[in-house]
Amino acid sequence: MRSKLPQVGTTIFTVMTRMAQAHNAINLSQGFPDFDCPAALRERVSFYLNDRRNQYAPMTGVPALREQIAVKVEDLYGCRVDADQEITVTSGATEALFDAIQATVGTGDEVIMFDPAYDSYDPAVRLAGGVPVHIPMRAPAAGQGWGIDWDCFAERITARTRLVIINSPHNPSGSILTRQDLDTLAALIRDRDILVLSDEVYEHMVFDGSRHESVLRHAELKEKSFAVFSFGKTYHATGWKAAYCVAPPALTDEFRKVHQFVTFTSTSFIQHAIADFMRDCPEDHLELPDFYQQKRDTFARLIADSRFSFTPSAGTYFQCVDYSAISDQDDMNFVTWLCKEKGVAAIPLSPFCADTPRSRVIRFCFCKDDSTLEAAAAVLREL
Repeated sequence: MRSKLPQVGTTIFTVMTRMAQAHNAINLSQGFPDFDCPAALRERVSFYLNDRRNQYAPMTGVPALREQIAVKVEDLYGCRVDADQEITVTSGATEALFDAIQATVGTGDEVIMFDPAYDSYDPAVRLAGGVPVHIPMRAPAAGQGWGIDWDCFAERITARTRLVIINSPHNPSGSILTRQDLDTLAALIRDRDILVLSDEVYEHMVFDGSRHESVLRHAELKEKSFAVFSFGKTYHATGWKAAYCVAPPALTDEFRKVHQFVTFTSTSFIQHAIADFMRDCPEDHLELPDFYQQKRDTFARLIADSRFSFTPSAGTYFQCVDYSAISDQDDMNFVTWLCKEKGVAAIPLSPFCADTPRSRVIRFCFCKDDSTLEAAAAVLREL
């Protein structure tokens, strides 16, 4: 059989979680919390599960949920969106990313992405017949985090460029885009038939007083962007696979043409429950930056005396570290050794890059109970 994705194997997240389970390692690899979602939200899920809300929800999402999303978007980003024409609920952010790519990319269209890039982007582009164009991000230096080389981006734009994918807060690097970054992007694609897919699933995990710069806050980019968000990340419920996409009506129409034949709709009782929770507990997501900054600071303090070098992440619940003072192995071999021999699982960065990175950098996940972080750090400090 001829494969449509001959270079694609099992995602690195599945590989490392399986390895962690097989070797009883502390799992700081795959990005899921080891604590539960809010009790009030679980109560609403139970209520609707037992309230006969178990049949198909509308294809676009439960109206009450889309209305609450519209309220949140306006509150956070000063952007009014139409709940009926501009918001679609999806079965996870990966589905939303896939739908947006399939809706806009055709044979031979080029899609620019920035490495290290989340590993679903490239295969989705290839399945659409598009051509992924990978641009390496600037590596951290002198206390600065990862960043986009906009001069390089400008050089790589061609007549076939159809879409650019941005991700902020950024997985795996933990960097964030600034307003200046968005202004630069807008200027470079102005008067061109280029759309933006903005992966913003970690929107509430921005630290040190910084502000998440959504494309929805940018009047020019909003009109040509798909913005993707995740309830699973926000409410510590990654297993629910609940997310949504916000886009202008014309883009949403095309998005929904694909969505209806990918999942059609998402779990009904979960949608009703989230709608209630957003209405009744609007402060919950506002508390996340402080919550996760404390997690970041705890993990950073615990490994400060290790031989890993790092700059504390500016966003997400991931911390990248340089292990070159510990080993000269490539990142895949290093994380395999770390998991099997030392009992801590991490994620290598090479699967996020088209070209093997020269640096010795891996990613740890700190959305864990403090006891989990302490146990892992005790091992890491001994390396």
